[in-house]
Amino acid sequence: MARGLLMQQVREAIRVRHYSVRTEQAYTFWIRRFILFHRKRHPSEMGEPEIAAFLSHLATDRHVAASTQNTALNAIAFLYRNVLKRPVGMIDGVVRAKEPKRLPVVLTRDEVAHLLAQFEGVPWLMVALLYGSGIRLMELLRLRAKDVDLDKHVLVVREGKGAKDRITILPGELVDPLTHHLSSVRVQHSRDLERGAGRVYLPFALDRKYPSAATEWGWQWVFPAAGLSVDPRTGERRRHHYLPSTLQKAIAVAVRAAGIEKPASAHTLRHSFATHLLENGYDIRTVQELLGHADVKTTQIYTHVLNLGGNAVRSPFSFLPPNASRQPKNIKPH
Repeated sequence: MARGLLMQQVREAIRVRHYSVRTEQAYTFWIRRFILFHRKRHPSEMGEPEIAAFLSHLATDRHVAASTQNTALNAIAFLYRNVLKRPVGMIDGVVRAKEPKRLPVVLTRDEVAHLLAQFEGVPWLMVALLYGSGIRLMELLRLRAKDVDLDKHVLVVREGKGAKDRITILPGELVDPLTHHLSSVRVQHSRDLERGAGRVYLPFALDRKYPSAATEWGWQWVFPAAGLSVDPRTGERRRHHYLPSTLQKAIAVAVRAAGIEKPASAHTLRHSFATHLLENGYDIRTVQELLGHADVKTTQIYTHVLNLGGNAVRSPFSFLPPNASRQPKNIKPH
């Protein structure tokens, strides 16, 4: 089996399981690295000892993080299990990368307010939601119009970390700016349709089962990209969601401009959301459910608090100084 054919089979195995493009890129990268490390030997000729040697090399020579080493292992295990049909057994003698025990970076309420003051328009709304709803960056960017319940003040996070759905809060102070933003996005979507575009990526091959769903408003991204782009998998030209790197860079610039000395990022806003909720007296179980942590059982999403709707929990966004939570002007697609 030629290496090119092998990688094509890996991609097909990933896509038939509906893994994300990011997962596909990561898995194919580490499988290539594994093959190159062993001087282009075919994986079918190797096994557990070669896998152990590669993983140890990553820890001792490349000094990768524990999460990176785990991703490499998951990629190689996927290759053997789903492509070569030879599940990996016990891997002995691996030098494990150390998992650092660090406390999360948390901003004070004043620091959050100073950070928000560096933004306006759609980026302001996105950063406000990261803090006000406690969602991850990719969960924010993958929100669809149908996942926003403006009446109940909730956001539905689909296929979050661990492939779990969950409900989190939408701060009441963000309902109006988000409503205006969605109205502008809907106008943009109508214009795309008039130009023969307007189709969006659908998960789990829904576009084949429901051909018209890709153009329906409910499936459109809440935060679409500025222009159309080509899907690397299908070659179709359509509007993707906002790029994570764009917002990450903007937050990095804003952190410096706000005079914040902490190494803050988009994920810092999520840590701050959780910490400030606890400071406001909410119990740890409720916070875990809102964050969608992996150790929370699926049925815990139907707890008393969430059954009462988004108004049962006030977002920490509601406790920011008045000037920080005031809607800026000109909320419209960038």
